[in-house]
Order: sequence, then C-alpha cells, then structure tokens
Amino acid sequence: MNALLGVSRVIDALSERIGRVIAWLVLITVLISAANATVRKLFDYSSNSYLEIQWYLFSAVFLVGAGYTLLRNEHVRIDIISSRLSARARNWIDVIGLVFFLFPMCFIVMWLSWPLLEDSYVRHEVSSNAGGLIIWPARLLVPVGFFLLILQGASELIKRCAFLAGRIPDPLEKHAGKSAEEELAEEIARQRSIDVGDTGAGGKP
Repeated sequence: MNALLGVSRVIDALSERIGRVIAWLVLITVLISAANATVRKLFDYSSNSYLEIQWYLFSAVFLVGAGYTLLRNEHVRIDIISSRLSARARNWIDVIGLVFFLFPMCFIVMWLSWPLLEDSYVRHEVSSNAGGLIIWPARLLVPVGFFLLILQGASELIKRCAFLAGRIPDPLEKHAGKSAEEELAEEIARQRSIDVGDTGAGGKP
C-alpha cells in the first residue's frame, strides 16, 4: 500500500502541474477573443483561424484539465443521497464508480477516438472553414485528456482503498485551499508588481 500511495502522489503532482498550466489557457483564450473582436471592429479584418484556435484552447481546458478537476474533487456530483451517508459509504460509492463506470468509459472513448485521430493525421485533414486550422491536434486532445483522466482515476482509487484500509484520512473531505484560478490571479499580480518594480528601478521602460 505504501508503494501504491507513492504512485498516487506522483500522479497527483502531475495532475496538479498540468492544472496550473491549463489555467493559463483560459487567460490566453480570453486575450485572443478580445484581440480578434478588436481587430474586426477597428480594421474590418478577421479569420476563422482566430475562432478555431479559441475552440482548440477551450477544448484543451476541459479535456486535458479533467484529471486535475478529479484531483480537486470539483467534478459534478449528485450529493442529495451521498451527503447523508458515512465517509466509508461515500468512498465505497467512488470505488464502484471508478472501477465500473469511469475506467470503462475512458477506455471506450480512447479506443473509438484513436482511428479518427489517425485518419485525420494521415489525410492532413483541415477545417472546412476558409482559413481554418488542421484538425488532428484537436482530435489528439480526446485520447490524451481521457488517458490523463484514467491516471488520476487510478490515483483516486488508490486513495479510496487506502482510506477504507485505515491508512489515510478521508480523501473526499475538502480542505481549504486556493483554487487554480486564485493562484493564477496571484501569479499575474506578482509578475505585474515585478515588472513595475523593474521599470521604476531602471527609470524609463
């Protein structure tokens, strides 16, 4: 069990790092959207590629960030019944859900999405929209995202089993901490303060 918990910690660290990177994609998507709207209004110019890159980035947030969401226990739950159950019962429900629902669903989606990705890559498929982007990077997000979700699901299964064996505290108990959005906002504020400090120290920017 100690070895498995070590594996779980490695997976959690990977998901945490991916989540921090993915959080920046939200900001990048917003900036691209704002720039596209500004250029279109001021210069009457636009391109479908600007719209499609927003779709790609937003897809990456949801698909690649799914494992991070599971790590933070922020996915949608139906708590009307489970919230009334004991901690052991809730963890048993998660064990059953992970083994019989999450893992099979992820494997099926990966299995079905791979031929589409392969075909798109071989044919160099491009969007049917004028000025559109190549398609295969977007299709790649599906198997990658679900593979990362499987990894995090395995970590969660280890933690549930460890709790049921009395080895760790309840992993379903939410601990107060900063969200990825709060951490991103703090990082932006910190970078801004550093830039302002450098400008002030050096005189004119």
